[in-house]
Amino acid sequence: MRLFFSVGEPSGDEHAAHLVEELRRREPNVEIEGFGGPRMEAAGCRLHYPLTNLAVMGIAKVLPLLHKFYRLVGEAEQHFRDNPPDAVVLVDFPGFNWHVARVAKKHGIPVIYYLPPQIWAWASWRIKKVRKYVDHLLCGLPFEKAWYAERGVQAEYVGHPFFDEVADKELDGAFLGRQRERGGRVVGILPGSRNAEVTRNFRMQLEVAESLSRRFPDVRFLVANFKSEHSHFCREASTKAGRRLPIEFHTGRTSEIVELSDCCLMVSGSVSLELLARETPATVVYSAGWLRFLSVLLEVDYFTLPNLMADRPVMPEFATFGHSAKAVAGMTEVVEGWLASPESLDAVRKEMAALRRDVGRTGATAHTAEA
Repeated sequence: MRLFFSVGEPSGDEHAAHLVEELRRREPNVEIEGFGGPRMEAAGCRLHYPLTNLAVMGIAKVLPLLHKFYRLVGEAEQHFRDNPPDAVVLVDFPGFNWHVARVAKKHGIPVIYYLPPQIWAWASWRIKKVRKYVDHLLCGLPFEKAWYAERGVQAEYVGHPFFDEVADKELDGAFLGRQRERGGRVVGILPGSRNAEVTRNFRMQLEVAESLSRRFPDVRFLVANFKSEHSHFCREASTKAGRRLPIEFHTGRTSEIVELSDCCLMVSGSVSLELLARETPATVVYSAGWLRFLSVLLEVDYFTLPNLMADRPVMPEFATFGHSAKAVAGMTEVVEGWLASPESLDAVRKEMAALRRDVGRTGATAHTAEA
């Protein structure tokens, strides 16, 4: 069996890497190749190109890379023509992956979309592309199967791999021990995994941290950065703010920081499922361009995955286009309430625990490999 993967997000790289490992465990002779990231390569995928290096948001960021994206689509088409795989497996990253799906279908290759884009949240007209270019969807969220079925698309609910990854994750005990010895309460800050997410949202999170620090001197702040360049940006922003905060910046320590934190300030993303799995309360901010901001709010009541699953705001949300004093004030008010009242924070944890029991199904990677 030969499979061609196309994965463009850092989180997708991790999910796909686990799937590659599971497929190779079940079928030792499987050949897996394609576009992806370093974790997939380490798991045994032969990379044609490190696509996750190009993960960007916003038209201004995409435009300079258009030539690169189209060249990669051309290389994929030539490969499909000369050496066609048995199937193409796409993971998220729709702006690019629609083109990969199109050229795969052109050459008669089945297309499977694992963790399909959230078109139920915005730009739902893209369902036409799904019907045209995708043979089968493997969905990570329980309500997606019914949503796609109502629109005539074959879909299967396999569960979200984040719950597997949290269950299997071996935390750094030495790091946890050192942090716990320092005492005090911890507020985690998760600025996102993409450059644009960090630059759009971290300064708002920093303003919230400054307000909290004035009221709660015992609180420490741990920033969970995805890349070292993000950590550098956040450090510089903190220095320029001019206020000395009890704040630390760590790269590659997201799970440990979520585990340590009494609560978190986070940017909307799939990491919200890890906070749900670890039952860590959080406020969520989402800063986007005005067009996407409006389209999201028109199509769904919530934009955070646990809230969509629960159909209620388990994690208080603050959507904005650009810097928003209102969002900063709202996040500050929520977290101040939690820190001032351990009972209210505990009530949120219990609500998250109940939701996790309902939707936090493990075994997604195994179900996906079987499918």
